[in-house]
Amino acid sequence: MLVGTGSVIVVYAQELVPGRIGLISGLFFGLAFGMAGIAAALLGYLADQTSIETVYQLCAYLPLLGIVAWWLPTVELERDLR
Repeated sequence: MLVGTGSVIVVYAQELVPGRIGLISGLFFGLAFGMAGIAAALLGYLADQTSIETVYQLCAYLPLLGIVAWWLPTVELERDLR
């Protein structure tokens, strides 16, 4: 479910900054893969210090952070429909 929204987020960001499609795409994917790499290293370190079961239990609760999306503001885009 989380990966499926990636393309929608990129298109939305590209609409916010027209004319910079490559810049926005590069930033989005660069930051996403960079953060995933750092998270993988941190979770690996945690698994070494505790156990893999602890990491699985921690990761099972991470999707609850999606509840934060309920408090995100709604933004209406004006589209040029010529």
